Order: sequence, then structure tokens, then C-alpha cells
Amino acid sequence: MRDLLIAIVAVPVLVLFWFTVQHITRLYSLRHPELGAHREEGGGCGGRCGCGAAGKCKKK
Repeated sequence: MRDLLIAIVAVPVLVLFWFTVQHITRLYSLRHPELGAHREEGGGCGGRCGCGAAGKCKKK
């Protein structure tokens, strides 16, 4: 029972922590445009490029 309660508390805390980290990195990237545009994770195959249907990602 104790393990279940720990999991119920730990999972939302970890998700909130991850959202906080993403927010901080976006703010940092806005303050430092000389470092380039902010890139979200998942940009490779399996991301938004549609390589599951096409077979490969197109590189720009």
C-alpha cells in the first residue's frame, strides 16, 4: 500500500518537474537568441516528420 501511495505522489511530481524544466529552457532560449532556435525533443524519426508512413525523414 505504501508503494502505491509513493507512486501516486511521485508520478505527478515528476511530470510537473519536467514541465518546469521545459518552461525554463524555453525562457532561456528566448533570452539568448544567439544560440539558435529552441528545438523540442522528438524531432527525429518517430517525431513529426511522418517517417513511419514515408520510410525516412527528409532532411532540410
